[in-house]
Amino acid sequence: MAGHSPPKSPAIGRALPGHRLEIGPEAPLRLDSGASLAPAVLAYQTYGRLNAEKSNAVLVFHALTGDQFAAEDHPVTGRPGWWEVMIGPGRPLDTERFFVVCVNVPGGCMGSTGPKETDPATGRPWGLDFPVITIADMVRAQLRVLDHLGIDKLFCAIGGSMGGMQVLELAAHHPERLHAAVAIATAAHHSAQNIAFHEIGRQAIMADPDWNAGRYLEAGTVPRRGLAVARMTAHVTYLSEPALHRKFGRRLQDRGALSYGFDADFQVESYLRYQGASFVERFDANSYLYITRAMDYFDLAADHGGVLAEAFRGSDLRFCIMSFTSDWLFPTAEAKRLVHALNAVAADVSFVEIESDKGHDAFLLDEREFHATLHGFLNGTAERLGLPTGALRPLDLGDRDPGEDRIS
Repeated sequence: MAGHSPPKSPAIGRALPGHRLEIGPEAPLRLDSGASLAPAVLAYQTYGRLNAEKSNAVLVFHALTGDQFAAEDHPVTGRPGWWEVMIGPGRPLDTERFFVVCVNVPGGCMGSTGPKETDPATGRPWGLDFPVITIADMVRAQLRVLDHLGIDKLFCAIGGSMGGMQVLELAAHHPERLHAAVAIATAAHHSAQNIAFHEIGRQAIMADPDWNAGRYLEAGTVPRRGLAVARMTAHVTYLSEPALHRKFGRRLQDRGALSYGFDADFQVESYLRYQGASFVERFDANSYLYITRAMDYFDLAADHGGVLAEAFRGSDLRFCIMSFTSDWLFPTAEAKRLVHALNAVAADVSFVEIESDKGHDAFLLDEREFHATLHGFLNGTAERLGLPTGALRPLDLGDRDPGEDRIS
């Protein structure tokens, strides 16, 4: 917004707090592409305490530009964790009941091995030599973290957007590792429209002269303009027209009349420019390429002869599928396809469409019906498993502004 200057350099190279699992060459991460990663690092955070039976673990999968800092001030931006309205004492993911784990995906840029890290074979940043990562690769990597923690079976896995894709992948291919799956604002595959938006973002990055064919770190440059445009484009898809109208309308930015030029005349223009500039502070451009590609490649039905229901045949998991009325990035129709597939194999599935005008990012906000629904589902699952359900203590953080920087 006005009054904010763009960050001068990305602060993604600093030492980060938290936990690290080091993967050695004796047991490399095997990838769908046929490549292997080792040595490699998986950075993760935990919240709450693992009980003696190791039965209260919840794995939270982050979205495209998220990371492991889900419920604490972010070490780079200083902003609250991207799901701090969801995780903590008295909140739906109550850390006095659950042990919450969140892992930065491989290919990311907040401590896990990704394209900005050093390729041990060359001593240089990986750049585009980094192997392509899939959603399945991300899930298998995070199972390595659970193995490291001694967690054989999760109480629940939960995630929204790309995080929801990981939930579905885990439930379909590793059902023995969890009791319940909560997939929010997601789909079993990316639509052509979503792939198209991702391609626009990737092309913006690669068209930036400072990208240097992916070797910008060696050249001492950062493709700021391209990465900022990619973020601006994506950010619009996370919101809804009613949310944008409510926040900005056609109001002018710090002026009483049109400038008849190409500065940011409108508040919404200024807002998007700020979002793009601030994003460059915390995210790596090549990681953006790799993670968007992983989402594009995801197609759960393709792994099961083109029949989505076959991905869940014989599953004894409890599923909760949730969508939002104003989410046009992952519309309710996509959620219903998941529900129909689960119903086709007689899976235990609950479905809720949450009324909200805040678009795709509603899953990151303090939407009371959403939180109450999740709390009820988790309590029902706990009752079936004989775990204490506790009581949801009052939480009143107020409605979050959907125009704030989100980590979808």
